[in-house]
Amino acid sequence: MRWVEIYHTCLTMGILEKIAEIEREISRTQKNKATEYHLGLLKAKLAKYRAQLLEPSKSSGAKGEGFDVMKSGDARVALVGFPSVGKSTFLSLMTSTESEAASYEFTTLTCIPGVIEYKGANIQLLDLPGIIEGAAQGKGRGRQVIAVARTADVVIMMLDATKGDVQRELLEKELESVGIRLNCPKPNIYFKPKKGGGLSYNSTVPLTHCSEKLVQLILHEYKIFNAEVLFREDSTPDEFIDVIVGNRVHMPCLYVYNKVDQISIEEVDRLAHRPNSVVISCGMKLNLDFLLEQLWEYLALICIYTKKRGGKFFLVLKNTSVEHCHRIHRTLASQFKYALVWGTSTKYSPQRVGLTHIMEHEDVIQIVKK
Repeated sequence: MRWVEIYHTCLTMGILEKIAEIEREISRTQKNKATEYHLGLLKAKLAKYRAQLLEPSKSSGAKGEGFDVMKSGDARVALVGFPSVGKSTFLSLMTSTESEAASYEFTTLTCIPGVIEYKGANIQLLDLPGIIEGAAQGKGRGRQVIAVARTADVVIMMLDATKGDVQRELLEKELESVGIRLNCPKPNIYFKPKKGGGLSYNSTVPLTHCSEKLVQLILHEYKIFNAEVLFREDSTPDEFIDVIVGNRVHMPCLYVYNKVDQISIEEVDRLAHRPNSVVISCGMKLNLDFLLEQLWEYLALICIYTKKRGGKFFLVLKNTSVEHCHRIHRTLASQFKYALVWGTSTKYSPQRVGLTHIMEHEDVIQIVKK
């Protein structure tokens, strides 16, 4: 077992060296029309090596204590940030859960869950250990932290307002490298591998970043020679690679600047006007109500009613299907025959629908079992 661990460590070090080498090559290469194919290939290779790095080791042994947290409530929010930025204090203020807070770094070593009760919803808030630079490569339990963050519905990135924009840039880079895309929609690209017929390439808009030759080169890097590709927007090579890999997570992120009581009013004003940003002070309990309002908007929860006298209501995330309305009944999927839905998501009321039907705000649902 020891030799397997040594082999895996050496393999990881080799991948890290290749990633660093490709990153240096990309930074050295000047971006112009002549080098776009070369850069596209480098980015495809970089994505492949990063995916290999994230694959779990067979000899990794037991899971880290405290990271296997069951998803509960109406939504899950992950608190990420560098050590000692106020995540544990924030959790203690917003929930009834006590998370150890101290002036030294790495006070929180496991994932600590709490529940925010707001507007009839139970929002699960996870206080994750502090991320350090290099977390994507496994430093400071970084892989476990990022793996939990991928399961969240919204990420709150807690930042120290006294450190400027340095922390935000580093954290965005770490999350970007492991396939978490913050505050950006999924690329509107249709991609389907085929068994034969070569490459079918089309676009409904003029493309300025990708050409047929570049798309073909990137696909060849992934050993894909037969595929159907349709660009519905002017996407970049990076976005096309995201579609090929298929395991990217697109989620909303709220940038929360803590400790604003320690900076000038001009700096507070600058940070507050940045996109997707909120300024607070956990120490002085400033602006926490506004942060909750913003979080509620980002979650975009919708209300669904059950069809019976005095029917109960429950909250689900936007674009949730009938199958994932898990709070109706635990055995819904196995005993489900069809559902009757009244509301704006249907053409007429009631409409008979299946498990894949997407619910909308204030719809009424009645489940018919087998």
